[in-house]
Amino acid sequence: MKFTVLFTASLCTALLMGCSQNAPEPVDLAIRNVTVIDAVNPIRRDQTMLIDDGRIVDIVDSATASETPAIEQIDASGRYLIPGLWDFHVHFTFDKRFTDAMAGLFLYHGITNVRDTGGLLEDLLPVVDTLRSAGAFAPSIWYAGPLLDGKDVVYDGANFPGLGIANPTPEAARANIAEIHAAGASFLKIYEMVTPEVFAAIVDEARNRNLPIDGHVPLSMRARDVATQVQSLEHLRNYEMDCVSDPEAWLATRQTELANAANEPGNILRTRLHSLQRIAAINNEDPDVCAQTTQALKSTITVPTLRMNSMDLYVPFLRDDFEQALDLIPASVSQEWRAARDALAASEDPVDTTFAEWSLRRTGELYAAGAPIAAGTDTPIGWSIPGYSLHTELEQYVQVGMSPLEALYSATVRPAAFFGLEHEMGQLAPGYIADAILLSANPLDDIAHTRSIEAVINRGTLLSKDTLSRLVDRESAY
Repeated sequence: MKFTVLFTASLCTALLMGCSQNAPEPVDLAIRNVTVIDAVNPIRRDQTMLIDDGRIVDIVDSATASETPAIEQIDASGRYLIPGLWDFHVHFTFDKRFTDAMAGLFLYHGITNVRDTGGLLEDLLPVVDTLRSAGAFAPSIWYAGPLLDGKDVVYDGANFPGLGIANPTPEAARANIAEIHAAGASFLKIYEMVTPEVFAAIVDEARNRNLPIDGHVPLSMRARDVATQVQSLEHLRNYEMDCVSDPEAWLATRQTELANAANEPGNILRTRLHSLQRIAAINNEDPDVCAQTTQALKSTITVPTLRMNSMDLYVPFLRDDFEQALDLIPASVSQEWRAARDALAASEDPVDTTFAEWSLRRTGELYAAGAPIAAGTDTPIGWSIPGYSLHTELEQYVQVGMSPLEALYSATVRPAAFFGLEHEMGQLAPGYIADAILLSANPLDDIAHTRSIEAVINRGTLLSKDTLSRLVDRESAY
């Protein structure tokens, strides 16, 4: 679509317009003749959205808005406008080859807000500064700082990328949180190796500082006991271990192993515990116990990262559009991933899809029970292309039972609510921040139509398809 974009900053010059001195001041942007869709309000057809100073000023019937002056305007007839999307689980510093490109990739795919769920402050803070200084040419970012792990750190920078820090005691945890909070973090991330005592200290300190908590269910605890203390949990991680007929016995086994008498690296110890109990727990699931855990999980937001959990069933490389998406990412990564694709295609090794199948089923069960769900991808981990993979996540939510509108809710309203921002983000309504995506097809007919992006409005600034393409064509996206 070629937009009709009119620059009318001199609307009231006598030479061009002959306007009276009483004519209204033009707004920054008018999107005319568009169908407006969000997950809260009724569908509004043939509307004009007026945007000024980064906010939505009004949404009115196009027939009554024809005379509203605007510095820039679009005739969006036959198009659909939805709120800008969130990716609620990203890691800007996990793979440094991706870091500089991620902002442009997110915007190109309609992601205007991201939640970074783990990175060392010395790595992450320069990225945050760069994104924020880029203004409308980068997504807005909220960050946790480092993963708050236990004595044994999984992402220790030696065996795995450096994302986490040790919290061997409650006192150490409180000191670390003070530093993280002072660095501007807007939430905390608890990781899998913390003890119950350290967990309790983190929860207490977070409440004192009014910081929401995200995390994995620690291996030293049960999911039902964690869920009521935190505001979100990731990956369905360790949910399965609280669905067996004797979960306390399984927990006791984990706690014994977590003493780590052999002094194994954190990532080795965690992997061994997952190997010991994950599939075994799925195969020994007790529906009655699992139903009790589901009730507890209704008290927190689940971020399933379903596109990652189900990769053994739905291999990203096999999507028709994945090859084109690979062309947008840094060359060193695309070469590596293409080699991985070729190796996967040549492999004759059997693939165990137990966990993938369970993840799909469990997400569907949580949704059916009314547990809150938010959309995140863990990008760039697990062949996850920033921005692109969020749309896959939404498609899988519909696959497990959500309506397209509910899937949109998980990527717009729910993330904003985590931060208490649902009254200014996540909807297309007067007074709200003007983050939006212009689509060529109706996402309520098919959630895959969220990929039909023709333009992005980021904090009131129109980013055309040409502009978005230039962002991902550069080595640096901002």
